[in-house]
Amino acid sequence: MSLQERTRGRRDAIGVGVAWLNRLAKSRTIDRFGLRKQTERVVFEATKTGFRTAGALTRRFAAASKLAAPSRLPAARGTGKFDLTPTEDQQMVVDVVREFAAEVLRPAAATADTACVTDDSVLSSSAELGLTLIEVPEELGGIVSERSAMTGVLVAEAMAHGDMGQAVACLAPAAVSTAISLWGDETQQATYLPAFTGSSVPAAALALLEPRPLFDPFVLQTRWAGGRLNGVKSLVPRGASAELFVIAAQVESSRPALFLVESDHPGVTIEAEPSMGLRAASLSRVILEDVPAVQLGTFEDYAECVRLSRLGWCALSLGTAKAVLDYVTPYVNSRTAFGEPISHRQSVAFMVANIGIELEGMRLVTYRAGSRAEQGLPFAREVALARRLCTDKGMQIGTDGVQLLGGHGFVKEHPVERWYRDLRAIGVMEGAVLV
Repeated sequence: MSLQERTRGRRDAIGVGVAWLNRLAKSRTIDRFGLRKQTERVVFEATKTGFRTAGALTRRFAAASKLAAPSRLPAARGTGKFDLTPTEDQQMVVDVVREFAAEVLRPAAATADTACVTDDSVLSSSAELGLTLIEVPEELGGIVSERSAMTGVLVAEAMAHGDMGQAVACLAPAAVSTAISLWGDETQQATYLPAFTGSSVPAAALALLEPRPLFDPFVLQTRWAGGRLNGVKSLVPRGASAELFVIAAQVESSRPALFLVESDHPGVTIEAEPSMGLRAASLSRVILEDVPAVQLGTFEDYAECVRLSRLGWCALSLGTAKAVLDYVTPYVNSRTAFGEPISHRQSVAFMVANIGIELEGMRLVTYRAGSRAEQGLPFAREVALARRLCTDKGMQIGTDGVQLLGGHGFVKEHPVERWYRDLRAIGVMEGAVLV
């Protein structure tokens, strides 16, 4: 099937998802039976007190066929020119994802944030987009013939323009399929990748972060010894429903690495971890007690995973920061005070201009890091610069968005307070997404 046919099919899937959401929004069933307040209370109490449950019951992952050797995507060929223009294929994918973000994620964002969960219909529609295929080689069922980190950056940015929390929930399985494609051996690829390229994509998550201050991803308390994992991972997206985890752990007295864990193993326990932002991602703690696991890649691969994950978070910050700019610009032009739009005040106009300036700087350094990663060039320095800029300026953009709306910025009637909360995650999160 051609990329055009795949894209056309995904547009149809988006249409189905949007139609379903519209019907749901018009439903008065809950109000008719007087259950709205009770339902909201149940959701609130569950969010406040949390839950603890065993890992999700998973499908049986088994290799349908054996591979002679692991399949790896070659690095993208550089043009020798500094050009940020997406390729024709990249633009086609981004256009579809941008439409999905605007028509599906954005309308569902407030409800998902309140409920602390992304609706199953949204997750199903995102799976139809083929997000888990972006880094999977063609011979393993993917849609690309060379490394496409830049495509991942563009997709994450477009998704976050709709809603960052739901974007993280939708992109979480793609982080696992990407990790297995990049660093898995032939057995791991044959066992797990077919599930991510089929019609029923499993919930899965990449878990690096641990619940302690000043977390260093290269000094982990989660340990792997004797073939078993012990420790706690924090802020894991969709942890309660995940069927497969990629877990970061310290290898005895050696350096950290990644490990594959199926969630139905005894010893895997999930706890709710309600958070300030990214509430739609259903963040959880994953508790591991003598859980059998197999290593995925080397220490060098783990270091690359940390960098590619941070790059993904930078891309998410771009989309949400652009959403702030797109919202406050018409607001300050239409909001009047003392007989004129507040945008006529220099303090307001300069604040909006600074959002646009900082956003372009964030985008430039993030794209540079993504381009170098895609071409197989060293990109550690570029990712470090992007993370620092996107963390500092992203939080400032979220703060300024709330400030520009005044009292309106403090209430949930306007989305800027949610974007403010989500943007503060950029400097905190590790793992979860991967480009």
